[in-house]
Amino acid sequence: MDGAVNINTAGSVAPLRNVLLLNALIARVQNRDFDLPGLACFFGPSGYGKTKAATWNAQETRAYWVEVKSTWSRKKFAEMILRSMGITPGRTIGDMVEQIGDQLSKSGRPLLIDEADLVAKDGMIGIIRDIYESSQGTVILIGEENLPQTLRRWERVHNRMLDWVAAQPADLREVDLLARMKCPGLEIEREVMQHVLEVSQARARRIVVNLRQIAEWALTNNTTVITPVEAKKITFFSGEAPSPRRGV
Repeated sequence: MDGAVNINTAGSVAPLRNVLLLNALIARVQNRDFDLPGLACFFGPSGYGKTKAATWNAQETRAYWVEVKSTWSRKKFAEMILRSMGITPGRTIGDMVEQIGDQLSKSGRPLLIDEADLVAKDGMIGIIRDIYESSQGTVILIGEENLPQTLRRWERVHNRMLDWVAAQPADLREVDLLARMKCPGLEIEREVMQHVLEVSQARARRIVVNLRQIAEWALTNNTTVITPVEAKKITFFSGEAPSPRRGV
């Protein structure tokens, strides 16, 4: 992905809490009273499924969506937003900001800025403020756990936030939902799913990785039932780096 593409993955995303939390946040900002600000922030640790939530909601709400890259300049950032809108970028950054603002205003569609930590720096953050001011639209910044604190550096952005919503860790219900998607035909006992939740540190991304481990082990060992006995034979990923090998 180049950061600004057509989204067509709604059918592959389970209705996890963070998908629904972001959906509710978008609706709340879009339906705000006319005198309320239209910026909001959705934040949480890596692996909580924020990008999956963004891609699902981009399709569900017809939002424009960009996933910022660390190498982007101010100009590239504006260009990629316009690409997500299907609009040919203007010559200057100022021209592009006006184009973005005009499109958000006319369309009424939200703008989701994923990996927003990468634009939370001098020079870049002003573009977000200008886009909002020229459109008075709905702009959602999606980023890591410390994003709200980072944004405090820019009072003129921080005080335009309507809401701050924290992404939540996964729970056992969500492990079950993901297991049905990622391990079809397998019966995974509740104790095993609880172990997956704990070893994955309640991070959706890591849960998916460990469910894949279960599916591959079951296929290799020709079984359709995973009990705690079988689980002890499966290598699960906790996210910890392996210890250095001795004698190498």
